[in-house]
Amino acid sequence: MIEIENLQKSFGSLQVLKNISFSVSKNEVVAVIGPSGSGKSTMLRSLIYLEQVDGGTIKIDGDYLVKEGTYSNNQTIKRVTSKMGMVFQHFNLFPHLTVKQNLELAPRVTKKIPKDEISKHTERLLEKVGLLDKMDVYPGNLSGGQKQRVAIARALMLQPDILLFDEPTSALDPELTGEVLKVIQELAEESMTMIVVTHEMEFAKRVADRIIFMDEGKIVETGDPISVLENPQKERTKRFLSGIEK
Repeated sequence: MIEIENLQKSFGSLQVLKNISFSVSKNEVVAVIGPSGSGKSTMLRSLIYLEQVDGGTIKIDGDYLVKEGTYSNNQTIKRVTSKMGMVFQHFNLFPHLTVKQNLELAPRVTKKIPKDEISKHTERLLEKVGLLDKMDVYPGNLSGGQKQRVAIARALMLQPDILLFDEPTSALDPELTGEVLKVIQELAEESMTMIVVTHEMEFAKRVADRIIFMDEGKIVETGDPISVLENPQKERTKRFLSGIEK
């Protein structure tokens, strides 16, 4: 579903992605871990064209977003990015719209879902994330965990093939984290293809098929969760994990 080769990105003189290469199969859940500033979010944002890379290739479900540093035409970019949904660290809900309106804005604009089906789809997804009773509430009256669950439902509205999560729980109090992780775990059990940038190691171990550890713009180590988290091969991975446990 996702093929990434030699991805490079700099902000001025700071190189934040240094020849990143990996692939993600259909129905696979990949967790990306690593210290702050290691390039995880930049890598994720570049997949959905929120950041433009300086070099490398991104291929999504057979279509090139960018090939060896050259971006496809606008029509192809639109087609590629429409296959993905993204959930951000800080929810990014529109405060002046109700929960229902937040979910329905994109489908109405893109006309990707027939008009008469939009409301049914909204109700179905809000029920899925346990928030059907909050349909007419404004985001300001929701807890952080509820906002993030609305954001997940909104990302699912356009029926993406791939979901990208950028630290979905890092802005939440610990007691609200569980309700969001539960929704993500259910999506994993339904075989949704996902990349999850996370600092929740136990969750990564439980839900991911594979873990990628990034540091200083590079992939340091990758493998199944048990191997990477319990028996890391690289010194840098060991240092990172021992620092977390303390």
